[in-house]
Order: sequence, then structure tokens, then C-alpha cells
Amino acid sequence: MDMSISTFLLLGLTGILAGFLSGMVGVGGGIIMVPMMVFALGLSQKTAQGTSLAVMMIPLSIGVSVYNYYKQGEINVVYALIVAGFFAVGGYFGSKLALSIDQSLIKKIFAVLMVVIAIKMFFSK
Repeated sequence: MDMSISTFLLLGLTGILAGFLSGMVGVGGGIIMVPMMVFALGLSQKTAQGTSLAVMMIPLSIGVSVYNYYKQGEINVVYALIVAGFFAVGGYFGSKLALSIDQSLIKKIFAVLMVVIAIKMFFSK
């Protein structure tokens, strides 16, 4: 695959921002990765979502930030395993649905979800 330096740098910036925010406030990397890949790199919504999910499958990208929380006793391992199991099921069905709908609708759903979550978090105590 041929890749320009600017694409490589944008991917690096995307990874750093997503990893930083994921480690700092626990947001899913998709909140950063998907918009960066769509707007800065020109990927389709579906390709950006698939690529973002693939990043989460790489243990190194997750393990290094999890380790810091684990050292401080800030992980409920049982809860994490239960959620991970159900995440796999939800991810399977969610991806099947996403691949069957028009990507402009998915982009709108993603945007509304981010706005609703942001408003809820902003006004909660």
C-alpha cells in the first residue's frame, strides 16, 4: 500500500489524540478516530468505523493505557469481562446493521449520538 507522509502523519495524530483521550477520560477511540478518518483522511463512514474497530482489536493499543488504571486498582475486571462479552455480541449485530444502511444515515446517527452524550455530560453533576 502506497502512503504519503501527510497521510502517515494524520494517522499518527489520530492515534495519539484517540489514545490520549481514551486514557484520560475513557472515551472510545472512535469518537476521535472516526471523524478524523472521515474528514481529514477522506475515508467513507463505514471504512472509518471498521478501521476504528480494528484498532481496538490490537492488544498493544489497549493494554498500555489499561495497565496504568490496573496498577492503581481502578479496574473492575469482572465487569470489564462481562461488558466485553456483550460488546462482542453487540458489535457483531451493530456492524451487520451498519453495513446494510446508507452511510449518510450512519453519519447522522453518529453525530446525533455524540451531541446528545456531550449535552448530557456537560449538564450533569
